[in-house]
Amino acid sequence: MFAEASLSVWGWGGLGVVLFLISFGPFAIFYLAFYILCFIGGGFVVLLLFGKTNSEKHLERCEHSYLPPTQAGIMKVLEEMKCESKPIKIDRRLTGSNIIDEPLQQVIQFALRDYIQYWYYTLSDDETFLLEIRQTVQNALVEFSTRSKEVDWQPYFTTRLVDDFATHLRVFRKAQERLNEREDPKQRDAPDELLDSFFEAEVEMERKICRDMVCTSRKDEEGYLRDLCEVLLYLLLPPGDFHNKNMRYFLREVLARGVLLPLINQLSDPDYINQFIIWMIRDSSCDYEAFLNILKLTDKPAELEAVKDKVLEELQFLRSLDTAGDHISVIKNQMNSLLFVKKVCETRIQRLQSGKEVDTLKLAANFGKLCVIPLEHILVHNIALQFFMDYMQHMGGQAVLFFWLTVEGYRVTAQQQLEVLQSSQRDGKNQSSQTTKGLLRAAALGVYDQYLSEKASPRVQVDETSAARLEQKLSKEDPTPEIFDEIQRKMYDLMLKDERYYPSFKQHPLYVRMLAELDMLKEPSYRGSEDGDLESFNGSPTGSINLSLDDLSSGSVDESAQLHAFISDTGVCNDHGKTYALYTITVIRKNSDGSEDIWKTYRRYSDFHDFHMRITEQFESLAAILKLPGKKTFNNMDREFLEKRKKDLNSYLQLLLNPEMMKACSMLIPYVYDFLENKAYSKGKGDFARKVPPLISKSDIDPEHCRVSAQLDDNVDDNIPLRVMLLLMDEVFDLKERNQWLRRNIKNLLQQLIRATYGDTINRKIVEHVDYMTSPEQVSDYVKRFRDSYWPNGILAETPPRRDKSTRMRTRVAAKTTLLGIMPDELKHIIGADTTRKGILRVFDMFQHQPMNRRLVYVFLEGILETLFPQYKFPELFQKLHSRSPRVLKYSKKIRSLQMR
Repeated sequence: MFAEASLSVWGWGGLGVVLFLISFGPFAIFYLAFYILCFIGGGFVVLLLFGKTNSEKHLERCEHSYLPPTQAGIMKVLEEMKCESKPIKIDRRLTGSNIIDEPLQQVIQFALRDYIQYWYYTLSDDETFLLEIRQTVQNALVEFSTRSKEVDWQPYFTTRLVDDFATHLRVFRKAQERLNEREDPKQRDAPDELLDSFFEAEVEMERKICRDMVCTSRKDEEGYLRDLCEVLLYLLLPPGDFHNKNMRYFLREVLARGVLLPLINQLSDPDYINQFIIWMIRDSSCDYEAFLNILKLTDKPAELEAVKDKVLEELQFLRSLDTAGDHISVIKNQMNSLLFVKKVCETRIQRLQSGKEVDTLKLAANFGKLCVIPLEHILVHNIALQFFMDYMQHMGGQAVLFFWLTVEGYRVTAQQQLEVLQSSQRDGKNQSSQTTKGLLRAAALGVYDQYLSEKASPRVQVDETSAARLEQKLSKEDPTPEIFDEIQRKMYDLMLKDERYYPSFKQHPLYVRMLAELDMLKEPSYRGSEDGDLESFNGSPTGSINLSLDDLSSGSVDESAQLHAFISDTGVCNDHGKTYALYTITVIRKNSDGSEDIWKTYRRYSDFHDFHMRITEQFESLAAILKLPGKKTFNNMDREFLEKRKKDLNSYLQLLLNPEMMKACSMLIPYVYDFLENKAYSKGKGDFARKVPPLISKSDIDPEHCRVSAQLDDNVDDNIPLRVMLLLMDEVFDLKERNQWLRRNIKNLLQQLIRATYGDTINRKIVEHVDYMTSPEQVSDYVKRFRDSYWPNGILAETPPRRDKSTRMRTRVAAKTTLLGIMPDELKHIIGADTTRKGILRVFDMFQHQPMNRRLVYVFLEGILETLFPQYKFPELFQKLHSRSPRVLKYSKKIRSLQMR
């Protein structure tokens, strides 16, 4: 019975399902399930809405029943917060100069817009934060401007800046020298080896500072900039803003990574520097000869390949032109020039790739004939004479050459003195001929004693007959300018014909180097005949020697007379716009017969300085006794300063005229009388020689292991700008190893160039130029250039793509050509063409290494901060930041180990 009932249930159920599917279709089951779910979901929604409404009503009843009422103050605060905030008034004055403030405000606006606003508005529409940022930045700029106005920038730009650059160049030169000493050519050409040598040389010079980590590691550089910016914010921001950590960190990151780091990246980029060099010298015409010299001297195949590709491109363009008539000859000439440049590039590339590159000097010395320069031209040309002098010293014949030069100087000076005497006599002036003749005789005897007497060391070897005849003339006759002509002619013949001297000099490597300096060393395939080369010898007798009679004479005055002098008055004079101090010297001479002569003479400080240089050079023992008060470049017309200088000069005169001093150095008397005589003082040293002391001061400091400015004398502070420039010239052209003859002629060249340009006011002109460069108009121009560079037409400039290698290589060649082309021919004639080229290329090569450029930028930045904040211990801070370098630790251990030995 149960089985039948179960079967009937399944039967009726199955029938129902079949009928359902037939009636509603096969998908009816899914519709049924969907309807059921919708019913259930609708029920939940109704319950939720009903429950939410009832809950809100219940909570509202509870709030009013159990919570205290809201206070009115809270509602008022809420209403004020909802109100629109009042605008913050910002003072747009920054520096006190409208022409600077206007572009500076635009820079601030652009910077806020492009570095802050673009992301800040995605977070908030409230502009209060932006206004606070702007106000903080302006406060920092106002503080910076105030401090800048209080600083005297002249010493920095005229001394510190040049010294930093010259010292950087010295470190680079030392690094190059170390690499050249290595035997492995691969090590010499490796950039990493040069960087290692550079920073090792830096730590040896700076002792406790090495900037290698800052210049080579991005992480260390960012950390250094963050530390530096935080210190600057501490100094420039109000205390409230600085102690706001969010504000301080925000400004620090923007300043370090958004401003300083991109700026340093650009300034240290070698390609940017090369473009800047070309832009700076854009007015100079391109020198074709300099261009070919650069191609022949370069050791970078990439530069040659880039030039060659451009030449091929230009040749293809010229060949595609459809020309006729007169244009054909022009195009043919252009194509011939391009083909010649192409040939030069290919030849140079082949030499570099084959590894058969030979020093030009060795190649010229061992291949073909050299042009011949006569001895008479060598003796009157600065560069040629320098090399011949070095050779004669090497051969032990320097006494012969120095005798010839001294006699030549004696002749010129004697002729000048006799002409002055004759002119004075024609004009009816009372000038004693005996005094002039006495000076001539003293000078002639000085030459004889120095080179021909038995006491001379070394002694010039001449036949006894000529020496006796000369001695007789000196004792019985008045000396004439031609008194040494006979022996001088014999010395010339000796140098000309003796195989040890001029004939062997023509076969010596020094002769080849001389030709290179004279730019007469041609490649063998292009070298012409001797006569042809001789015609191209552009010798200038500017190197002739003029010895002053005052430097040779012993004088002939009454040594028994007592001389007293003191400065009785001081005044300030103005002559054609040039202001200087004038000292009135009262001189009293007590003669042996009891009579007295009293007169007054007038001298400038420059006269004292010239006189001091003359006597200390002639009598070296006086240098340790007599101390002339130092000069002063700025504020040297101050009354208090003039009184102090008057007192010091009086002390100088009293020590000089001390009877014991005059007795111990009787040869000094003629110089003293000449200086105190009532007449216009004739500067025996010349203005430039008086202004410029020796390029390298006498010091026990090794100049190669100290800063360039360490070679300046501390007790003389005048003319420092010019003297630092001369020290820079020493570093650029590496003149310290050259003899003093060349160095003296460099001074003469600068004397001519400076006098032609500025007269006797070189330091004042330097100072005026610095004032002009820091004037509001120029500063405004700098800000505008910065604005237009970063935001052309008010739009943030996109980071330019790195130029392709070929373009960068051609820019290098163009920059080198431009630098070499602007060098004046006078400089080449004085220090030599080869030395000039090497010096210019050394400076250019220094700028082709970005880590080294970064070091120079940081040195300049640190110098500016030390000048801007002298009262703070920035030097100690920089020493602490840079002493983290492992090289500093290694060097310190090395020094300690050496000290313990």
